[in-house]
Amino acid sequence: MNISESLLYQRHKTGADMAAGNATCPVCSRETPHEFVPLEAIGDELRALIAANAPGINGFRAACARCVRLFERAKQHIIQDAAMQKDGSHVLSTPLRLDAVQRYTGKGVTIGFLDSGFYPHVDLTTPKNRIIGYRSLVDGDGELGSLFQPDVASWHGMMTSVVAAGNGSLSNGFYRGIAPDADVVLVKLARTGRITDQNILDGLEWILENREKFNIRVVNISAGGDDEQHYLNDPLSQAVERCTAAGITIVCAVGNAGHLPNHPVVPPASAPSSIAVGGLDDGNSLNRAKRGMYRSSYGPTIDGLQKPEIIAPSIWVPAPILPNTPTAQQASLLEKLDNSPDDQLHIMISEHPGIDAELDAALDRPVHSIRQIIALKITQENVITRHYKYVDGTSFSAPIVSSVVAQMIEANPKLAPQQIKHILISTAERLPHHEVDRQGWGVIDPRGAVEVAASTAEA
Repeated sequence: MNISESLLYQRHKTGADMAAGNATCPVCSRETPHEFVPLEAIGDELRALIAANAPGINGFRAACARCVRLFERAKQHIIQDAAMQKDGSHVLSTPLRLDAVQRYTGKGVTIGFLDSGFYPHVDLTTPKNRIIGYRSLVDGDGELGSLFQPDVASWHGMMTSVVAAGNGSLSNGFYRGIAPDADVVLVKLARTGRITDQNILDGLEWILENREKFNIRVVNISAGGDDEQHYLNDPLSQAVERCTAAGITIVCAVGNAGHLPNHPVVPPASAPSSIAVGGLDDGNSLNRAKRGMYRSSYGPTIDGLQKPEIIAPSIWVPAPILPNTPTAQQASLLEKLDNSPDDQLHIMISEHPGIDAELDAALDRPVHSIRQIIALKITQENVITRHYKYVDGTSFSAPIVSSVVAQMIEANPKLAPQQIKHILISTAERLPHHEVDRQGWGVIDPRGAVEVAASTAEA
């Protein structure tokens, strides 16, 4: 049965609230005066999928057409490519949770990434290599070979770039970014350890020198600088302002110190024209009533500026596992064990020694005990599949916003950074019962922002 052709756009009312015309969808918690779909009309598989991914909600009989449409569109992906949790729910993709527009994919837009290291993940290189530029500032010759040699610093930049622009090739497209057709330019700032103000400043200077060569319109910085600075006297903040004046939108992670008494916002996020991104905890759910704050840093800044301006998911964010690492070996083994019959568990563990010490030590335990260890390890290590895990931190909120900016520029290439920022904050939705200082103008609305950008182009 095709929902979109039959019941999806019909007006349905179920229960007293819906009959009164003041209905709230139990799945997403949106008020919707019409277009409800009775669960009895949508088939067992889709109904079970919606119910499993609406935890804590019992006995609801209908969902809004938007939720039914989203789950119908993603049904096969979720069943085939998303890891199932104990309660039957799944780690949902970022585009699904944010209801991002599918029409725009960042095509023709280049996003620059400043980070500690990178790796050419297949979600960026197949079927077409979209890494159009790479520069290591660690060595004078650019050290191109470092891109292909994973080290302890490679995972962070690999994840941020793929969260924004990955096409989800290792999940049949499900765990893709919001801008899966955008080109990327990768700038390695340091080998290991803390990234300094000077490192980021050097990266932005390189971006300014090469912006026309690569047509860089967006720069993602998932790194903080040294200390609080007045932007008028701070070279890094001034570099951000020069990038903005040159037509480059600078998106910065605001940091993860919101749980501390001192929660400063430092450059480059504290620069006036940057888009500083804080953290949302959406509970891996479409339900807006479950939204809460992540422990992200917040202002006002030393100059009295509101930072962050917006927030985006900072937890439950699907990201790739760095290939050819112990983490990748562990995730692969856990997936195999989780999918193996009971009589194969002891054999498989014995055939893969040294990958996980706790599993090695469990060889003499009964099957049910090994199953418990496997489930616990999958949860502890945040494993989704052998290729992906879920991560947290504003380092991953920022690239989500960068990907939406790429969509906006694709929809309207004439947008200036100041216009992009204004659209993002004017379409954001504030969380009730949470301090304004922590969330700025609220949760990013990819669909609303892109629609405004497109309508501005048509005007």
